[in-house]
Amino acid sequence: MRAWRRIFALVTALAAAIFVSANLLLHYLNAPENGRPHRVEINRLALQIERDGLESVDLSQCEFVCNIAQFGDNFYDPQSDYMIREINGRLYRFDYIAKNDSENTKIIIAVNVILAVMTAAVFGILLYVRGKILRPFERLTNVPYELSKGNLTPPVKESKSRFFGKFLWGIDLLRENIEQQKQRELELQKEKKTLLLSLSHDIKTPLSTIKLYSKALSKNLYPDAEKQREIAERINENADEIEGYVSRIITASREDFLSLEVENGEFYLSDLMHSIAAYYGERLELVKTEYCIGEYTNLLLFGDFDRAVEVLQNVIENAIKYGDGKRIELLFPDDDEGVLIAVRNGGCTLDRADLPHIFESFWRGANSVNIRGSGLGLYICRQLMHKMNGEIFAELDGEYITVTAVFGRA
Repeated sequence: MRAWRRIFALVTALAAAIFVSANLLLHYLNAPENGRPHRVEINRLALQIERDGLESVDLSQCEFVCNIAQFGDNFYDPQSDYMIREINGRLYRFDYIAKNDSENTKIIIAVNVILAVMTAAVFGILLYVRGKILRPFERLTNVPYELSKGNLTPPVKESKSRFFGKFLWGIDLLRENIEQQKQRELELQKEKKTLLLSLSHDIKTPLSTIKLYSKALSKNLYPDAEKQREIAERINENADEIEGYVSRIITASREDFLSLEVENGEFYLSDLMHSIAAYYGERLELVKTEYCIGEYTNLLLFGDFDRAVEVLQNVIENAIKYGDGKRIELLFPDDDEGVLIAVRNGGCTLDRADLPHIFESFWRGANSVNIRGSGLGLYICRQLMHKMNGEIFAELDGEYITVTAVFGRA
């Protein structure tokens, strides 16, 4: 806001300077030596009278002088402004109408009114910018810093500003989502730790039994073969029990680590394609990658529009990351039951044996060496497609890979 105050002060000083300069210029132009055209006309008439007499004067040709009288009765009691001149030893009164003074006054008033209106408009715009743009944005100055520190409690005050109302609402919604995600993560971590502690405690019992039986067998405390076989079966049962606990630990560590919420509805295929084209068209053009969207029929799809965009973005990002950068195509194969959107690119070095695993969580193929990634992109795509009652699969054709998302029709 300091910058705005400096601009406001500068505009105020500039407006004052314009007012002063304009009025000084108008007063200079209307100064007596510059603003008395009736005197010029009187001087011209006086010279004409001196040379040719009063009878030679035609007042119809005069702009300011309306009457000329010689010295006599009521000589000094005219009904208008006048000047007295001595010509050839006689006094003459020149009555005139100072039209220029009234016109100049009107001009000065008009110029000042125009300048006042323009100045008021500029100040109004500045105040509008301050109230509707700068002040709402100023509320956000500390939000990123607070979010970076993990301080998610203070809400962002909503505004009805046409410029930042939706933006402020989105920031506050983002803050709430981060806070909810943080709470869910804490609860999940608490549940997992509780589960792990419980399972760890449960494992101790069969593990202690196995150790006890093993020690007894090592010291030949059961010389009877039948008894030894019974002990071996008990050891096996306890080992199976431990294996079950370990399986539960592995399952708990792999499942539900992502919260993928989907709000299914209806949306048009053309809207989805326009969103993808707007995001990737210019970006791929800058890196000289040919980007082609095939012909399609505009159908009404079932699912979550934002999640559908996320699925296609993940697939296209993989095409950019692992492809040869020459060409990326969006194709629409025919299908009677659903709508297929296929992303195809060349330069794929994925081994065919790895193809069934690309949708698994945290899995990365041999072709991902020296390429940053988490191994979650396609896993998230499959989870989202399943929640939208759809499917996603991949096919290899030489060095070309095609990842196809199957959406249901609304």
